[in-house]
Amino acid sequence: MQDATYWAEQLALGKISFSELTAQIEANLQQIDPTLNALVSFDRQAAIQQFEQNPQAKTALFGGQPIPLKILGQSKAGWPTTSAAALFANAKAEETSSFVNGLEQLGLIPLGQTNAPEFGFKNVTDPVLYGPTRNPWQPAYSAGGSSGGAAAVVAAGLFPMAAASDGGGSIRIPASFNGLIGLKPTRGAMPVGPQEWRSWQGASINFALTLSMRDTESLFYGLRTSQPAAPYQAPRIEWKHHGPSQNRTLRVAYTTDSPVGSPVSQTAVSAVKKAVVFLEDQGHQVTEIPYPVDGQRMMSSYYRMNGGETAAMFVEIEALLKRPVEQKDMELMTWGLYQYGKKLAAADYIHALQHWDQLAVTMETLFADYDLFLTPTTAQTAPLIEEDLQSDPIRRELQAIEGQTMSAAEELIYLMFDKSLALTPYTQLANLTGQPAISLPTAISEEGLPLGIQFMASKGREDVLFQVGELFEQAGQFHLPKKQSKIDFLGGTR
Repeated sequence: MQDATYWAEQLALGKISFSELTAQIEANLQQIDPTLNALVSFDRQAAIQQFEQNPQAKTALFGGQPIPLKILGQSKAGWPTTSAAALFANAKAEETSSFVNGLEQLGLIPLGQTNAPEFGFKNVTDPVLYGPTRNPWQPAYSAGGSSGGAAAVVAAGLFPMAAASDGGGSIRIPASFNGLIGLKPTRGAMPVGPQEWRSWQGASINFALTLSMRDTESLFYGLRTSQPAAPYQAPRIEWKHHGPSQNRTLRVAYTTDSPVGSPVSQTAVSAVKKAVVFLEDQGHQVTEIPYPVDGQRMMSSYYRMNGGETAAMFVEIEALLKRPVEQKDMELMTWGLYQYGKKLAAADYIHALQHWDQLAVTMETLFADYDLFLTPTTAQTAPLIEEDLQSDPIRRELQAIEGQTMSAAEELIYLMFDKSLALTPYTQLANLTGQPAISLPTAISEEGLPLGIQFMASKGREDVLFQVGELFEQAGQFHLPKKQSKIDFLGGTR
């Protein structure tokens, strides 16, 4: 499949028109999306109108390339803004987010919105409002989450790039499950606002899922910003393209240990070991280390943030609705986080954030000795759509969580996420520390499902991630998606 840069060039050269491009996307969607359930809205005529009325779109970096937005947190004025929640099934955005404005300034034209779990709380995409999104590699499996719809449309060849966001791995997890490149930038590097400025206290950040390192780099450097009003600012350690640093020797620490002690598949272990051999063969220094932080304590602090943010969100929702919300208004997982958040003391929340700061100190100390930290992206390949990531006893307890003590509720929330965390224990650290991380599509399981490896770097050092990503890409180490449909993107038979 060709990347977004290629198709932007074809548009610029007049080898295909925007109308032809979007017509073919629509035709492919009609064939493929009924199986995948990856898009939740699509308006080709609105995209054509925007393209025709915006001369800059024709000459900018990605001049005229269509891109789907995530239904969660990437608002465009007049478009649905449901957060994949039935409570907001008919909601429309009043203004366009700064991130979407940034995409449009690069010549990208929003075309449709992709599926996500309700409020983004899951690492699989199966909201009650829209239903589950399936994996283009094997539709019996999940596309992951929370940017599952975004990953599915790229892996299926419907779009070469899709906007996504990452609050605990929500770009990197579906990148791993779908054989894509998934970058989570440094906290503070991407445009925020005009309403939401500190999403999940900076843990959540917008970017995209891509097929090439050149798309990843171009998009990152095109969007990277420093907003004076923003509460988080990315370090300006590297504000130019990396250039000569491509040739320098990298110092890489690695581990396959799960930070929470959960099982790690042979596919994941082998993926890292193969990467280690490759890096050493290329002359880089690689050292095995234990996992550098206490993963269970880290996750407890993460869930405290989730609970507190959910409680604060519903205070605003109740004011908007002019009534209290009830359990029937939301999915059970959301209800559990909401009730847990109501029980948290302010001191509990502050202590969680202080722990994040200590995690950042630990990792920046590690990055004084190493350029990169390598792990699997996910411990397992994608789960089956039908796999139950909770249990009936946990669901019964969640229904009665209002009557539990804070400590009992905290334990229940950890158990609520236990099975899903075992699938994806490696991604949350970078969200809490604010450091950048990238998932690279280097492995395929015996069952024919993809799995990625993850590199983390010091804050502001995306250039090092790009260096290692290009190294793997240029050596043919990537296992990108094959054409999943009977017709290629933009026509032609397999």
